[in-house]
Amino acid sequence: MPTWLGANTGSTAVQSASATSGAEHFTVRDIEWNDTRRDRRVPVRVFWPDSTKARKVPLIVFSHGIGSSRDGYSYLGRYWASHGIASIHLQHVGSDRNLWRGNVFSLVQRFQRAAGDREAIARVQDLSFALDRVLQGELGTHVDRSRIVAAGHSYGANTTLLAAGARVMREGHLLQFRDPRVRAAIVISAPPFYGEEDFRPILSGVAIPTLHVTTTRDIIRIPGFGSGLEDRVRIFDATGGPFKALAVYKVGSHNVFTEQRHFDSLEVASQVKLATEGLSLAFLDQVFGKKNSLAAWERENNALFDEYVERR
Repeated sequence: MPTWLGANTGSTAVQSASATSGAEHFTVRDIEWNDTRRDRRVPVRVFWPDSTKARKVPLIVFSHGIGSSRDGYSYLGRYWASHGIASIHLQHVGSDRNLWRGNVFSLVQRFQRAAGDREAIARVQDLSFALDRVLQGELGTHVDRSRIVAAGHSYGANTTLLAAGARVMREGHLLQFRDPRVRAAIVISAPPFYGEEDFRPILSGVAIPTLHVTTTRDIIRIPGFGSGLEDRVRIFDATGGPFKALAVYKVGSHNVFTEQRHFDSLEVASQVKLATEGLSLAFLDQVFGKKNSLAAWERENNALFDEYVERR
């Protein structure tokens, strides 16, 4: 285990775990980083497989949805680490679970502010900052830099697309935040680029493989920022790149991909999470060299999805 995962790093041990669905042990640790250039905290949760003692491993940087935190998608971190993939789960302090605190009558306004351009830009800068910290430190010697992946859910999917190469025009200026270290992207429940009618100029510049995941009942209900399945499909259609795949599950709400189960039965939530774990691994296996991994996943999970599409 790298020493930076041990003491004297402003970190807190969460667990040292045995893999439940893979073959590897791993360590989970919360770390508090601070980007002094932006005067912004960047808390992270690290899932670190023991296999780094013997070889370099892929790295996923995961971005949460609005109102969530670094621990909101830990099931994915545990699964990936148990299969030899390290992951850094970001907490975006301007759009995290602290939005739920305070006067209930101003809750909608807090969410709307957090969904604005300023925070959207800060989030993708969080992602690049985290990669800087990881790759410039001891961990960087254990990471396979040809297999760095950005991933996210909802608002985090927007963050992921910006890091993957999405470009937006604001007040006559082209804004782009592509991080060239990112070699593939996993986009779960991606919201639209609000106020834009045509997503193609925004997303055609994405030049890496992408996986898009959603459900037939994937609906965002924030006033002024609502969207549904049709927007997820439009994002998929507009995204460039050498390869992309879209999986649409028959069941599951927008929150089914999170640790919270407000609108889904335990059975539905478990089915979708398990399938998404396997899908993400099959996607990474395929784009990083193992042929037909996605075809095998499709056969095994055919009863769960409404639509599955691949495009090259």
